[in-house]
Amino acid sequence: MKKKLEMLEELQEVDQLIDSLKVKQNGLHDELNEIAQSVDAAREELAAMQADLSQLELEKGELEVNHAAELENILRAETNMKEIKTNKEFQAVGREITAAKKQVSDIEELVLQKIAQIETLSADVAGKKSLLDELTGNSSQRTAEKELEIKNIQNDIDADVARRETLTKEMPASLVKRFSALREQRRGQAVAIARNGHCLGCNMHLPPQLYNNLFKYEELLTCPHCQRILILKLQ
Repeated sequence: MKKKLEMLEELQEVDQLIDSLKVKQNGLHDELNEIAQSVDAAREELAAMQADLSQLELEKGELEVNHAAELENILRAETNMKEIKTNKEFQAVGREITAAKKQVSDIEELVLQKIAQIETLSADVAGKKSLLDELTGNSSQRTAEKELEIKNIQNDIDADVARRETLTKEMPASLVKRFSALREQRRGQAVAIARNGHCLGCNMHLPPQLYNNLFKYEELLTCPHCQRILILKLQ
């Protein structure tokens, strides 16, 4: 019986080690996701800025088309003024030319604003692209490091799983099943140390007769409070 208890204790240690390795491995996977998300977010931000820049270029182009059209209208109107016979018509065309020149001036002002916005945004895009390139390079290195850590941890997990399989093959299937059920019910701890009349799994006082029976190693005994399998440890 003492041998079985020792094997149960070892089995619990292996399982807890596997659990801790998996937690660490999951944390590394989360870090990988965060790295990828940070790069994706930077790319999306750059794409949005580039889309805004393209829109500004488009708007500038449309203004320049309108500017050229207004200049053409002015030239045509000034040419037509030479053929005007009446003062009334002359004044009407003059007003049209004045309004067109005002429109040209307004368009030129808008074009200058677009140019300034394009220059500013172009500089921001260049800066963002440089940062993205740097982030991508750093992320690639960090990703490789994390993936290597994950691989090494998986090797440790595989080794511990093999060790666990060796242990469980030497134990009665019913005992392994009982251990697994208890472990699931008791948050990963199916076996508890009994010392100085107490169960260290739940920190409750054990009945004196039960505690005394632990010294005999005649049967598996469980804590009446938390139902964990008890292993006697004097120190």
